[in-house]
Amino acid sequence: VTLPNIMKAKKKPLEVIKPDALGVDVAPRIKTLKVSEPPKRGAGVKVPDVATLVAKLKNEAKVI
Repeated sequence: VTLPNIMKAKKKPLEVIKPDALGVDVAPRIKTLKVSEPPKRGAGVKVPDVATLVAKLKNEAKVI
């Protein structure tokens, strides 16, 4: 991509084609049933050291 080619592309007219000419159906295929906000997050917990964090992850969250 060079600067002269970019300038040439800006001057080139764009051909506008309607979807009907291409045989494309533009009707939406998805219906939005409901939109709602996610629930509020609870307050975080500060832990004093790494050992406490690892213990909480093992025992409470069961992720380790």
